[in-house]
Amino acid sequence: MKMPHTVIPLFIAALLLASSATAETQRPNIIVIYTDDQGFGDASVLNPDAKFETPNLDRLASEGISFTNGHSSDSVCTPSRYGLLTGRYSWRTTKKTGVQGADTPALIAKGRMTLASLLRADGYNTAMVGKWHLGMDIPGTLGKRDFSKPIKDMPLDKGFDYFYGIPASLNYGYLAWIEGRYTKVPPTLYTAKKPNDRHMDYRIMPHYFKTAEEAKALHGAVPIEVAPDFVDTECLARFIEKSIEWMEGKAEAAKAGKPFFLYLPFTSPHYPVAPRPEFWGKGEAGGYGEFVIETDYHVGRVLAYLEEAGLDENTLIFFSSDNGPERSWIERIEEFNHDSSGIYKEGKRSIYEGGHRVPFFARWPAGIKSPGRSWEKLVGQVDILATVAELIGAEIPHEAGEDSQSFYSVLRDPKSDAKRLPLLNHSINGRFSITEGKWKLIMPHKNLKRELYDLENDPGEENNVYAKNAEIAANLERKITEIVTRGRTTPGAKQPNDTGYWNDLAWLSEDEYKQLTD
Repeated sequence: MKMPHTVIPLFIAALLLASSATAETQRPNIIVIYTDDQGFGDASVLNPDAKFETPNLDRLASEGISFTNGHSSDSVCTPSRYGLLTGRYSWRTTKKTGVQGADTPALIAKGRMTLASLLRADGYNTAMVGKWHLGMDIPGTLGKRDFSKPIKDMPLDKGFDYFYGIPASLNYGYLAWIEGRYTKVPPTLYTAKKPNDRHMDYRIMPHYFKTAEEAKALHGAVPIEVAPDFVDTECLARFIEKSIEWMEGKAEAAKAGKPFFLYLPFTSPHYPVAPRPEFWGKGEAGGYGEFVIETDYHVGRVLAYLEEAGLDENTLIFFSSDNGPERSWIERIEEFNHDSSGIYKEGKRSIYEGGHRVPFFARWPAGIKSPGRSWEKLVGQVDILATVAELIGAEIPHEAGEDSQSFYSVLRDPKSDAKRLPLLNHSINGRFSITEGKWKLIMPHKNLKRELYDLENDPGEENNVYAKNAEIAANLERKITEIVTRGRTTPGAKQPNDTGYWNDLAWLSEDEYKQLTD
């Protein structure tokens, strides 16, 4: 029977709607771009007084969501990366303070769920390109390496199918390009920190030395193993080239329904501040500004590739930084009137907002409703795991993602009323804070007393109102005690921390901790 003409448009419209819904709900490719020591004020979309422009970061915000109350879980490298990948606070492990070196035991325990293992189990191709800084087992020791042996307990053992990158920051002792489980060009030479003519920090560049003693004698610093082809200025370009090469190999599979996950942790703008010559003279904040501009440029290269490959529409990009800016933020204020922390207090290593409130953007053209908006409520990088799990319809077992709470509804619904459970932050020396809504309680530590701030009215943490709000402070203290001792923030079965009591829990006695964790 011939279908009436009036029905045909309705039938076609229904098919189009179904097609649109399928496109929107199809599992997206996921990319996490993670910068290193980039402060909240180092993105021009977040800082109207910035002395340089970041057009590609601004584009992520204008075409997605800017989480203006977004936080790394710690104020330094290693623990923030652990929290991002596992959805669990690093201080629950043996790593209570500081960061790891290049050649140290892996912090992510065998069998622990990561973003990569979650997505690989759901059929994703997975890759990591960039800086790891979570420990790996590199055979041998300084000057006594066996490069014929594979590297163990590293990204390929944590859910990633492919790895290209470096073990840790460029100030740690093993600098070479690793692909898979093997060092491409062995670090048979030695170097140490050298003067940097574009910044106040250091460089890692030729010429290199045949012995560790020569490097130490000339520079007076701890020797670093280095490959003959390693130069600090090449990190960003190499990471992007390898990322695009890998995505090219997975593009057709992604279009056919097998998406990919790429974790892309940059080495910038962490020391050494080493922009390539084509970025010299850009911006008005010296070498540091040039380096952030180069970082932004490489984000743009990722966006350009996705468009060219026809992958842009259904690729979800998360962008953030592992902590606030390095101490040179003080000099930038004085010399350039550029504040890398924006309106927030202090920077890297600090428990104050400048230490962990960082740029945090999400862009997903096919999935984010009403792009170009900001979300001002609390959100943490630890929450990406649960968000991705909800997106793909996966269950997180009780013994994984203990501190991760999904903000998926925020992506999909501009009117979402999502409210995060209390978020804990942590400084390099082990001091804790807890934030719920507008209130932030900083816990006692050694000779430091409690501090309470109303972040809604005092985002710069200038006025400690602890003495006037004892009940609010006591309520927050009860909650941080519960989160620490239950082994989790989220509902679910109580989980053990990896150690017993430690001294940074200054508001609790060891006996109280034991009673609450038994």
